[in-house]
Amino acid sequence: MEVLRIATSGSVDDGKSTLIGRLLYDTNSIPQDKMEALHAASKRKGLDFTDLSLLTDGLVAEREQGITIDVAHIYFSTPTRKYIIADTPGHIEYTRNMVTGASNAQVSLILIDARRGIVEQTYRHFFIANLLRIPYLVVCVNKMDLVDYSEARFNQIREDFQQLLDTASFKAQEVKFIPVSSLYGENVATRTNTIPWYQGDTLLEYLEQITFDQEDSRHPARFPIQSVIRPRTNAYHDFRGFAGKVSSGQFQVGDEVISLPSGQKSNIKTIEQFEKQLTAAHARESVVITLEDEIDSSRGNMLVKPEQAPELRKELTANICWMDQQLLTAGKTYLLQHNINRVKAKVQQINFVTDVTNHTRTTDKTSMGLNDIGNITIRTAQPVFADSYHENPANGAFILIDEFNNTTVAVGFII
Repeated sequence: MEVLRIATSGSVDDGKSTLIGRLLYDTNSIPQDKMEALHAASKRKGLDFTDLSLLTDGLVAEREQGITIDVAHIYFSTPTRKYIIADTPGHIEYTRNMVTGASNAQVSLILIDARRGIVEQTYRHFFIANLLRIPYLVVCVNKMDLVDYSEARFNQIREDFQQLLDTASFKAQEVKFIPVSSLYGENVATRTNTIPWYQGDTLLEYLEQITFDQEDSRHPARFPIQSVIRPRTNAYHDFRGFAGKVSSGQFQVGDEVISLPSGQKSNIKTIEQFEKQLTAAHARESVVITLEDEIDSSRGNMLVKPEQAPELRKELTANICWMDQQLLTAGKTYLLQHNINRVKAKVQQINFVTDVTNHTRTTDKTSMGLNDIGNITIRTAQPVFADSYHENPANGAFILIDEFNNTTVAVGFII
């Protein structure tokens, strides 16, 4: 059964946690003991209804303040498919959490409060979804019950959001607007008579219909080697395999491959997974590959197909989201983690910082602060086997790490 990964986002109190709780409730994904705990917690808060948002607000601070602070991953399923939802924070100071939560998403679900319309965080979250090139975008205009289910209000918000879509550099494969009331479950998983002017799909109906390339076969084949397998037994004394996870594309037995950075070539002899012999390995599958020839490859190297080999780069231009309290300035050095490789890197230049509310670029910035999004040039001590994020997201992203305290300070997307 295929898995659909969804990232929810929106401003504070737009109802993200309640919407997710409603999805779980309407798909019978909440165990009875959890429902009883929800009833009790809601009564303690003095509510005369069950607060479904408590399902996802797992931290004590989140429950006390009634806000989402950290990313919560929620799992549920229907007869059609499995779902993983990343419930990301709405506060601007937790933008970095939103980036990490949305990094593997196939669907970006942006909530907008029908009373307030588009606000700064809407711009920010849409910009991040655009930066991450998330193919499907669902805009849920929530709390329609508080604007008397006004069709005119819904249309106005859709027109305002369309202006954002028109300015985006990346065009989502599909954009869907849905009027909902997550508190009452209207148009979330079930239809409602209170919004007769909307004849489209409910949120769940739309999510059930989305199709995508589960195997990521459109992208070039990349196999970062995590370890070399050499069993110390008489039965397998001559076995030498390369263990790792296919980051993108696919490999088949018999394929010619080249090992980077050495450039040595061979052909795939076997593809093994536990005790199974496979004929092919696809993206996100962990396997052991053996080759026809004894070539020099070790941890940190990468197997690719010769006709799809990436460029070895020591200078990278990348869009980044800065995630640290300390400012980024040109000349600073960090550790750059790309796949399993970690190399020293120096920030050569800050090219520009983007104002996410109007997509304008400031080119005279000398630093970047917490949650800033901009473009920088980096020089690495050793070459990295990277693609542009546009061509291959799985091999085009990296993180920057402070080498003194081991803190992740930025996430980057290579151009």
